[in-house]
Amino acid sequence: MNDTTFDAVRTAVIANKVDGIVREMTNTLLRSARSAVINSARDFSCAILTADHELLAAAEGIPVHIFGAQLQAAAMSEAHPDLREGDAFLDNNPYIGNSHAADHTILVPVFVDGEHLFTAVSKAHQADIGNSIPTTYHAAAKDVYEEGALIFPTVKVQSDYQNVDDVIRMCRSRIRVPSQWYGDFLAAIGSARIAERRLKELVAKYGAATIKAFIRDWLDYSEKVMVNAIESLPAATLHNTGKHDAFEPYLPDGLEIGVTIEIKPDEGIIHVDLTENAPNVDCGLNMTEATTRAAVFGGIFNAIPMSIPKNSGAFRRVVIDMNDGSAVGKPQFPHSCSLATTNVTDRLINCVGAAFAQLGAPYGVAEGAVGVGVGYAVLSGVDARTGDAFVNQLVVTANGGPGSAHADGWVTYGVPCVSGLMYRDSVEIDEIKMPIVYKHLRLVTDTGGAGKYRGGPSFELAYTPKENPITVIYPCDGQVNPSKGVAGGADGRTAESWLETPDGSRTRLPNTATLVLKAGEVIHGFDASGGGYGSPLERDPALVLEDVLEGWETASHATETYGVAFIEASDGLAVDEIATASRRSAAMSDSA
Repeated sequence: MNDTTFDAVRTAVIANKVDGIVREMTNTLLRSARSAVINSARDFSCAILTADHELLAAAEGIPVHIFGAQLQAAAMSEAHPDLREGDAFLDNNPYIGNSHAADHTILVPVFVDGEHLFTAVSKAHQADIGNSIPTTYHAAAKDVYEEGALIFPTVKVQSDYQNVDDVIRMCRSRIRVPSQWYGDFLAAIGSARIAERRLKELVAKYGAATIKAFIRDWLDYSEKVMVNAIESLPAATLHNTGKHDAFEPYLPDGLEIGVTIEIKPDEGIIHVDLTENAPNVDCGLNMTEATTRAAVFGGIFNAIPMSIPKNSGAFRRVVIDMNDGSAVGKPQFPHSCSLATTNVTDRLINCVGAAFAQLGAPYGVAEGAVGVGVGYAVLSGVDARTGDAFVNQLVVTANGGPGSAHADGWVTYGVPCVSGLMYRDSVEIDEIKMPIVYKHLRLVTDTGGAGKYRGGPSFELAYTPKENPITVIYPCDGQVNPSKGVAGGADGRTAESWLETPDGSRTRLPNTATLVLKAGEVIHGFDASGGGYGSPLERDPALVLEDVLEGWETASHATETYGVAFIEASDGLAVDEIATASRRSAAMSDSA
């Protein structure tokens, strides 16, 4: 075989086989993990890297988890130059490549005939990591010491396939629900070992030379696809800004975010400059290098309407400038990066994706809903049913996705860092695993950011303790600065949260809160919604009618916002085309 010849069929077949291995890893972790945040919400990701630390395959991995995993593999090799078969490593160090301390990552170097060919990665968000408070999102932590997390900088946890008990005992003695953590740890190890087994079988089937040729060809092909996508873009320099809400007393004015993007189609390069951003802040809102890179890549992939493989081949064509010691860039030890995967990262993803809308359709997206609020809270306490302590995170909310040049925002988007790739909790599983009862969960009419393509709507939820008090901790955003619409689209709705006492009175809660919820008290959450893309007056009246009939919009709001008038017809509601044309013409004249 001439391994210098590109074989398109072979490359496509093996690429799908490798993706299939990642999906088997994913299924293994999903079905064997113990905590609800992993086995119900699927807040984890799996990937396969090359031996020289390039992302090869991530299948349905969450971008903020996986688009920086190559940094972790490089750190593993630097710390352990004598890698051996049977090794496994635990990494959650936000300063050398991990997303944030809550994401425990298992890295397994895969050897074939003594040669390191791949690294299997299983990364899972933990419900508890030994923080000073019972949550893995410590917004108020002024540094990593106050955050309190156990940090493992690519520490060996298996040697010759046997556990290194010292490390495991450290975790079990410090993490609040050790049996839950240990079950999740074993699930992640099992997931990575499944990949090891399947990758060895893949090499046995095709031969090492063929697999090495595939790796080269797949990454080079992905780079060419990215080049073609960039070459189709107009040359332009785009600038965009965003803002995280104020967080008293740490960020009384909020946090400004800025990005400059230079599109160079002649060179097949997108250059992203983040150097205008502020230094590290004295709370847990700092990004990491991994999440900064992931946010940029995610925003770009959201904004370009082409199918591009999500791997290091495509990444080669994006140049990112960032500062050391920046809240939007590389963190400087010991600044806390507790929320590095969510709040500011979500704002940066929005900022990058929305910048491309300046090019006009079909490029760019509006901003997706932000805010890991009440529906993402970490709950803890003692379960009266068993007498056992519990700590777990909810992922039950929806958060409306951004409108784009092609489609309305995804209803169950989540937040920009996951872009719909996580699952929403099962209500029944949550109520089994935690002593809570949900009062209601419902989408809210008339809330999506209006546009030619509207943003996903807001979502409202409420829950209450079954018996004992529970501690509720959440680090929200989006109660002040909404998700912005683009190209004439309207902004989304802002988030809200309330505490309801047994007498029915309600108190508005702040963006970020820690409270003890007593029996009879109810906590309510109202999610932000996504921004709209394009003028609402350009939305197809037939789509507006469908929105009304399906309950996404009321007829009165649709008429006021979209300029679509309705009449009663023999088969139900219909569009009054003459009145609609008149209303829209008048509205356009008024805005001219």
